[in-house]
Amino acid sequence: MDFTQAVRSCFLNYITFQGRAQRSEFWYFALFSLLGSIAISVLESLTAGISLVETGVLEGLFSLAVLLPSLAVSVRRLHDLDRTGWWWWLWLIPIVGWIILLIWMVKKGTYGDNAYGTDPLNGWIDDDDSGATHTSSIPKINRDD
Repeated sequence: MDFTQAVRSCFLNYITFQGRAQRSEFWYFALFSLLGSIAISVLESLTAGISLVETGVLEGLFSLAVLLPSLAVSVRRLHDLDRTGWWWWLWLIPIVGWIILLIWMVKKGTYGDNAYGTDPLNGWIDDDDSGATHTSSIPKINRDD
């Protein structure tokens, strides 16, 4: 899954807490959220004279716009690891909870179907979770082999 597909997928599934999300979907949306927040913050500081450390109206609206999609893709990412979405609440535990969630979010999802849905990679080995299309001349290897 590439950057635009991930962002599109997260906004199309912005309140879908069922199913699974591959790593690339989660991390591309996190990157989109970070870059969008930085860009809006810089834009507001240049046009409205707001300090970069202050939150302006546009940045607040952007944060609200990505809140539910971020939460939903985080829960779906946990589902890909065969964990309940309730583990998302670990972020409330400073440092320890953040480290645990970070480690989980960078791990590969479980192979094959799990209690939360089908494998988003459809059983293919793919180190970057890019999905079914592959531009390499080396063929993909099915995980069952």
